[in-house]
Amino acid sequence: MKKNILAAILLSGMLAGCTNKIEEKMTPLNLTQQWDKVFLLSENVSHCKVTFETQFGLTLAADLFTPKDAEGKLAAIAVSGPFGATKEQSSGLYAMKMAERGFVALAFDPSYTGESSGEPRRTASPDINTEDFMAAVDFLSKQENVDADRIGIIGICGWGGIALNAAATDTRIKATVASTMYDMTRVSGNGYYDSEDKEESRHAAREALAKQRLSDPMAMAGGVIDPLPDDAPQFVKDYYDYYKTNRGYHVRSGNSNDGWRVIGTQAYSNSRFLYYINEIRSAVLVMHGEKAHSRYFGEAAYKYMMEGKAEGYNTVGKPNPCPENKQLLIIPDASHCDLYDGGYTELKGQGQPKNMIPWDTLAEFFAQNLK
Repeated sequence: MKKNILAAILLSGMLAGCTNKIEEKMTPLNLTQQWDKVFLLSENVSHCKVTFETQFGLTLAADLFTPKDAEGKLAAIAVSGPFGATKEQSSGLYAMKMAERGFVALAFDPSYTGESSGEPRRTASPDINTEDFMAAVDFLSKQENVDADRIGIIGICGWGGIALNAAATDTRIKATVASTMYDMTRVSGNGYYDSEDKEESRHAAREALAKQRLSDPMAMAGGVIDPLPDDAPQFVKDYYDYYKTNRGYHVRSGNSNDGWRVIGTQAYSNSRFLYYINEIRSAVLVMHGEKAHSRYFGEAAYKYMMEGKAEGYNTVGKPNPCPENKQLLIIPDASHCDLYDGGYTELKGQGQPKNMIPWDTLAEFFAQNLK
């Protein structure tokens, strides 16, 4: 059975014109071959499913989008996020839109998520998740139609913070976009708006997680609440409208279903992703919605990246050595989830598209900084 699956994956890649060398040590994945995204495939791009391995020995599943009729070596972009989502949702859309604009673009499922390998499912790690992005850069660097010196990344929501951490780690990443970003380590340790930023609160959370490990380590939580209470905050209603309706629901998405392992992000609360982002020399664009509940994450990260200090950051560092290639873009009237797919004027993806994501602006940013 495994041999049949592996053969199907290889055949799929060849038929789509993709190079996907699967080494013997990689875990064969049972990839879905039919188009099952929450968005339509553009007629201007070629698509195929590929796999690649991380330095932790995990095999990641991805969608590779290439501009049709493209020639020569192209700039490339790796995309992931939101945290708890899959490549069939927002990250795949971002990748396809960038491919429409001339880039080779890769949307991948993180380790332990979606179609990628890793047990137990829906588990996270600061190290492993940062490595996921760097492994995607490895994969793109080896593609015959990619210029290895012109690779960027896009991180959406919780993967925006991870993208910044990867950019601070890997100098091969020449340009980074953090869209509608969360700093997952900050919110895990401090709570929303740093409301639990005190030793007593963190100790209580640590005690609860320690007990959870013994009582039920496989328990899941954190999926979008369903049914939706009438008094839910607006941002929770926005999450519901994306993840739980036809607009963005996907069967493999943790956010659309039963969420994440309760102890799956335990290490995040004692970590800080963005300690060295003030030393990122490559280009960075932080993009957020004006009305997003998460806007403070992006603005604080940008300020710390530029000045070496910001609210919510206990560390004080030096100002960025290359401030000229850093940008903060606030999208007027946009909510957090509007930057997942552009937003709609009515619920469940009905009405008219609001087109809140400035695709051409993102393409111009990458074109300018991936020369």
